Amino acid sequence: MPQPLQPLADIWVYLAATPLLGLTLTLLAYQAGYWLYTKSGMNPLLNPVLLAVAALVLLLLATNTSYPTYFEGAQFVHFLLGPAVVALAVPLHRQLPDIRRLFVPIAGGLLVGSLTAVMSALALAWALGASKVTLLSLVPKSVTAPIAMGIAEKIGGIPALTAVLVVATGIVGAALGKFVFDALGIRDYRVRGFALGIAAHGIGTARAFQVDAEAGAFSGLAFGLHGALAAFMFPAIYLAIRHFL
Repeated sequence: MPQPLQPLADIWVYLAATPLLGLTLTLLAYQAGYWLYTKSGMNPLLNPVLLAVAALVLLLLATNTSYPTYFEGAQFVHFLLGPAVVALAVPLHRQLPDIRRLFVPIAGGLLVGSLTAVMSALALAWALGASKVTLLSLVPKSVTAPIAMGIAEKIGGIPALTAVLVVATGIVGAALGKFVFDALGIRDYRVRGFALGIAAHGIGTARAFQVDAEAGAFSGLAFGLHGALAAFMFPAIYLAIRHFL
């Protein structure tokens, strides 16, 4: 006699115990998101990272799968973030003459952009009545996640909350950056890329590369310099103003 079909729930329990399930789901979700993104003519509102995150969250909730179980396999993608950041040196090297020539504007833009990213978020959150720990978690929200979580831990924030804020900031920046630049009449791809790298870190840099190689190179430059600057500057700023928080 034919064997009865195994219940779908039992099959999922078996698959969920496989470490590579998280990796497979992540790649499939991003590929589906990227397909929709390209089909829409690369509409920034259909950012593939946003679509993939939403799909994965819904799937984990629907299957009652814990985040540690998912991340057991997805950590391979997390590991590749390091080499991906190092690889940004290649397009940066190609833009080296422009970077040397624009050293003063780049340094000024980096300092102003970093301070603006912090102060604007803090002012808005404080006006809305956010708690002290939320404010401290919000400080590094425009910096790449590993550095931002380290900063949050040092100054008394919640690293997990900071990670969520960092991802949200990157997605919003990548989705809305184009409309902000167009409204302000900013056409230079170097300026657009640099601003996006400061405001939206790695996710914004990925978006910049999809639009223009020069924008991507300057976004990667801002992304890296902002992370390095923030790691030293933000804890120092906190020590100076902690009595006011």
